[in-house]
Amino acid sequence: MVDTYRTREVADLLGITPARVRRFVRAGLLDAPRDSRGYHFSFQDLVLIRTATELEAEDLSAAEIGKALRELRRQLPGRPLSAVRVSSETGHLVAREGESAWEPASGQYVLGFGGDLQPQPRPGSEPGAAEPGVPERSIGLADPRRREPEHEQGPAEWFEIGCELETGSPAEARAAYSRALELAPAHPGAHLNLGRLLHEEGSLTAAEGHYRAALASEPGSATAAFNLGVVLEDLGKVERAVEAYLRAVASDPELADAHYNLSRLYEAMGDRSAALRHLRSYSLISKTS
Repeated sequence: MVDTYRTREVADLLGITPARVRRFVRAGLLDAPRDSRGYHFSFQDLVLIRTATELEAEDLSAAEIGKALRELRRQLPGRPLSAVRVSSETGHLVAREGESAWEPASGQYVLGFGGDLQPQPRPGSEPGAAEPGVPERSIGLADPRRREPEHEQGPAEWFEIGCELETGSPAEARAAYSRALELAPAHPGAHLNLGRLLHEEGSLTAAEGHYRAALASEPGSATAAFNLGVVLEDLGKVERAVEAYLRAVASDPELADAHYNLSRLYEAMGDRSAALRHLRSYSLISKTS
C-alpha cells in the first residue's frame, strides 16, 4: 500500500498550518482523496504544496496558483504535476519541463534562460518565424476548446472555508456557510455557526431558525441548545429560553454558563430553589474547571 500523509503531518513536515494545507486543496492545487478522518496526501502532493508555499511567498495568492496548476493539469493529462518545475518569473507563473517552458494560465510557450521571457517558436515553424498578426509573447498553444470544470467544493469544504473566514471576513463566512447549507441543508455545524454570526449582527429571528435547525440535525448538541437559549432570551421569550438551557445541561451537565443563566432566570421568575440549585451547580463546575 502506498504511504499517505494526513493534513497535520503535511503541515508539520512543511512548517505551515493545517488550515493553509486545506486552502491549497480548495484552491484546486491537487485532488487529495478524503475519508471520514480527513484528506490523504501523497509524496507528490507534498512537493506541490511546498512549491505553492514558495510561490505564495512571492505574493501570489492560493487561488492564482491553483488556477495555473489546474490549467497545467489540463495541459498534461495523465502526468504528475510534480514532474514539472513551476516558478514565478517577472510576474508570471512559468512551468518548465526539460527544454520547454510555458505559462500555464495562457498556454503561451516562453524562453526564460538567461534573461527576460521571450516567445518560443510554434512547433513545426521555421526558427525565428513569427505568426502573422500575433502580438509578441502570444503563442496560444493551449486548446481553448478543452476546459475542465472548476473544482466544486463540497459542504464540508465550504464549512471549513467559513470557519477560516470568520475572524477577518464575517460576511464571506456567512456566504460560505450558506453555500454549505445549499449543498447539505441539514449540516449542523453550518447552521450553528451561521446562526451565531447572524445573532452577533442582531438578526435574532434568523439566528433562532438556524439554531433550531442545528438541534433538529444534532439533537444532543449542548452548544446549539445553549445558543438557542441565549437568542430566545434576547427575544424576550424567557420561558422558552429556560427550556433551551435545560436541554443544554441535559446534554452536558458540566456546561457552567447554562447553569448560570438558568439560575439568573429562575431568580427573576421567583423560583428561588431552582435558582439556588443551578447557582450551586455553576459554582461547583467553575471551581473544578
